[in-house]
Amino acid sequence: MIKLTIPTIEDDDLQAVQDAVASGFLVQGPRVAAFERAVAERVGVKHAVAVSNCTCALHLALLALDVRPGDLCLVTAYSWVSTANVVELCGARPVFVDVDLSTYNIDLDRLEKVLSQLMSNYATARRVKAVLPVHTFGHMADMQGLIDVCGRWNLSVVEDAACALGATLHGQQAGSWGEMGCFSFHPRKAITTGEGGMVTTNDDAIARRLRALRNHGLDPEAASDFIIPGHNYRLTEFQAALGSTQMTKLQRIIDARCTAAHRYDELLDGSPLQSPRVMSGAGHIYQSYVTLLPAEAAPQRADLIRRAKEAGVETQIGTIHMPLTTFYRKQYGYRLGDFPATDAVAARALALPLYEAINAQRQRAVVEVVLKLLG
Repeated sequence: MIKLTIPTIEDDDLQAVQDAVASGFLVQGPRVAAFERAVAERVGVKHAVAVSNCTCALHLALLALDVRPGDLCLVTAYSWVSTANVVELCGARPVFVDVDLSTYNIDLDRLEKVLSQLMSNYATARRVKAVLPVHTFGHMADMQGLIDVCGRWNLSVVEDAACALGATLHGQQAGSWGEMGCFSFHPRKAITTGEGGMVTTNDDAIARRLRALRNHGLDPEAASDFIIPGHNYRLTEFQAALGSTQMTKLQRIIDARCTAAHRYDELLDGSPLQSPRVMSGAGHIYQSYVTLLPAEAAPQRADLIRRAKEAGVETQIGTIHMPLTTFYRKQYGYRLGDFPATDAVAARALALPLYEAINAQRQRAVVEVVLKLLG
């Protein structure tokens, strides 16, 4: 079986975890601090705050901005459900924005139109709190344009950079553009801690609030007082130990994934599958290699995924059309047609196997199987 993904776990990773467990110091100690420093240095920010997973990171980012019940946060329509769920968990409402059909990222023209409508009415304008762009599959959203749009209304920006550690736009790292950036270390990401997340920021006050919120509200500067109601969103020492060794090989892994992605581009050239497009100036890290099926093949995608697996190749959908999930459809009445580009991408997206160790022979086998099934 050619797996969809295989995390890179080597002897130094295993030894680091063993040493952490053997130390008896298992929760949020020096290894967590070292992992935070490594991520902050890579992203180019003052602070990185480690948490249990990226959902926690996004949740704490919104709490740090004081997002409250009744507030509105704008999010892309095409992402893993955490992006919208954390807004709901704050008692606020996610306002979905359609995506760009070529990059799968938030459509800035649509964002501007939605914001213009909301800001033209005082009742909604006073409720708009933040915008959460997603760097989909490791390809950065157009952050220059997005920050220009948000700056007109003085809106906070939280980057959902779950898939994008190491991604760049015009040389600037993902997670360094908005007030905060949120990263994931799930096994499908370039580097992993099993589960795990990180919030990055240059704001000292926000960093202090994040550190209190992740640890029951404990004052990070006076460890005997609780300054706010908080959560237990801490990262373990053995996860952080793994994260630190993984960080030493991040660029090597990214380079290998990019090489494999470009090989797919060549193998698929002239085929019915559309390769992912990369915006000018963007450094895509290819957390996933997500193609688009021909429109006429979309209804057979589930069968294609099943038959490809039977032939020894694991494929998968891209990610989730959030407005059409049961909760958001019933809660807000969304229907097919409300987000045309997301409708098309969500129906046609097909992720192919991609990981550091995949080789040309396996990639050729993947492409042969998928194209044969497409007829």
